[in-house]
Amino acid sequence: MTPTMRLVIVVLSALLPLSLSHGRDPLSWLYGRQSQGYFASLQADMASRWCPDECDCPPAFPIAMYCDGRGLTAMPSIPSHIKYLYLQNNAITAVSDSALMNATNLVWLMMHHNQLTSEAIGKKAFLNLEQLERVYLQHNNLTSIPSNLPRSLRDLRLNHNKIEKVTPVDLEGMDNLTILYLHDNVVTDMSTSLKALTSLTMLDISSNQLTKVPESLPENLHQLYLEFNSIDSVPEGFLNRFTQLQYVRMSHNQIKDNGIPPNTFNVTGLVELDLSFNKLERIPLVSATLQHLYLQANQIKEFTLGSFCSAVDVTSFSKLLTLRLDGNEISREDIPSDSSQCLRMASTIEV
Repeated sequence: MTPTMRLVIVVLSALLPLSLSHGRDPLSWLYGRQSQGYFASLQADMASRWCPDECDCPPAFPIAMYCDGRGLTAMPSIPSHIKYLYLQNNAITAVSDSALMNATNLVWLMMHHNQLTSEAIGKKAFLNLEQLERVYLQHNNLTSIPSNLPRSLRDLRLNHNKIEKVTPVDLEGMDNLTILYLHDNVVTDMSTSLKALTSLTMLDISSNQLTKVPESLPENLHQLYLEFNSIDSVPEGFLNRFTQLQYVRMSHNQIKDNGIPPNTFNVTGLVELDLSFNKLERIPLVSATLQHLYLQANQIKEFTLGSFCSAVDVTSFSKLLTLRLDGNEISREDIPSDSSQCLRMASTIEV
């Protein structure tokens, strides 16, 4: 017997009579209530740190799970404590009804650059994710917007898919949504699907197959991108009710002069207007507060100073900083000699 073993026996034998005299087991600390609470908390801590083998859950940020770029073809198991889930750049083809059932604390879901199809996303897949704020599904093979997306969403990205139409049911109740990317799809009709998005500030539906401006656009928009469609006109009073709209981009469409009602773009608050690569022959009337106007690659034949200034004096002049008219049927000689009084702030005029 070693000296160490002898010491242990002596200590235990000394403790035994003392503990028995008090009616207590000297080893009760190993399995008492206190230890049970300790082991329970230890198990809970281990569960909160559990992570699938194919993913990374860094100890410094245990509520995030990184599964991006792992060659995954199916959804991994997701611990309930995860809030930020990164699944982008894989080859995942489906999200079943049960795939996210345990992930009730999710705030971000990144699934862009996968191979998802609309048919392979369960109708109840997102139903219980009541805290979800951000969903990235761009660069997949979706033909429609997934069903039952949470009303908590603030940022929804569906660009670079194959979505053909957007119906009111698709976005029903999403009054927290502020950002919606739908560009680079094949949308031909949006009916009144955007009407309920009362918090929407950023809408990008460029590079689709729209022939008209969508009806009932949300009134709180700050940015509206409609370029690369087949729009040939804008509705009467198009911008009158958008008090916060600052950026309108409608380049690469089929807009003609007769498709723009009088004073359509003569609205205060607008900072940038892009009507380049259309079929305009005249410069449309714009607000004196507009700062950037892009009209290149149209068929404009005349420089009309009245499009910028109805009157010119010490306090009344255009705030335009950038004006592009290159690629039209006018030259620098066509600019009136008194234009410098109206456009006195313009640092760039390209003809």
